[in-house]
Amino acid sequence: MSTILNRLVQEVAAGTLVPYLGAGALTGAVDPVTAAPIPADSDSLIIAMNDGKPMAPRLMWEFPRAAMNVELKRGRSAVHRFLETTYNQRTWTRAPLHDWLQHIRPPYVIDINRDTQLQDSYADIPHTLIRGIARTGGTDYRFRLHHYDGERYHEINQQAIDSTLPILFKPMGSPRPDPTYIASDADYVDYITELMGGFAIPDVVKTLRIGKRYLFIGLRFQRDTERMIMSDMIYNAAASPAGWALIPEPTDKERRFCQKKDVVIIEADVADLLTI
Repeated sequence: MSTILNRLVQEVAAGTLVPYLGAGALTGAVDPVTAAPIPADSDSLIIAMNDGKPMAPRLMWEFPRAAMNVELKRGRSAVHRFLETTYNQRTWTRAPLHDWLQHIRPPYVIDINRDTQLQDSYADIPHTLIRGIARTGGTDYRFRLHHYDGERYHEINQQAIDSTLPILFKPMGSPRPDPTYIASDADYVDYITELMGGFAIPDVVKTLRIGKRYLFIGLRFQRDTERMIMSDMIYNAAASPAGWALIPEPTDKERRFCQKKDVVIIEADVADLLTI
């Protein structure tokens, strides 16, 4: 296993293999005072949003469903306030994987988490930030673009993207430079509809991703939302295989999905990757 992981790490560093980060990429990030882990996966987000208590079983299935319930009862702003408090106002230690990414600086990273650690890893160099948006007027697109000049972000249009700079794609949003999030079922329906139609990905990325392969890190494929986002994000991937997924103890459902998408499962976890 170490041989293939070593080869994949080399390809990530070379930019031929695109890191695609799920909740497990934040393993090890904790509150420095209480040592509580950062809410990242579906269950931990739901429980954190519900004041530390589980919600009804039908809502515990997936964070977007739980967020939709909160939105219907207390408004969309209540969900966004929770995410803003969690990812922008609280302090967390660095996840080891993000220290690793900061060291090798891949030229293109997809991160479906909503925190700022990936942006922190590139905070000393110029880069392009792409974040998903949903249910918004005034634009046909479902993304916002920012150029980071090494000190601050400036909003730009597609024509101003510098293709020579690293691209950080955070489809579910982040709090920086200003908060934008995709969280509830209604957000995802709008975003995924436009993603399938080609309006949620900038043209430069549509070109960049042709022939790419992906390394899925800390991502489980047990829920429809993650699978649908992933399927459209990797459109035009390189032929056979489209990538590799680090999944310890994969379920039969995950095996079938990865086989359908021509993704090779490696029964390993984030910690195994960091030993290379």
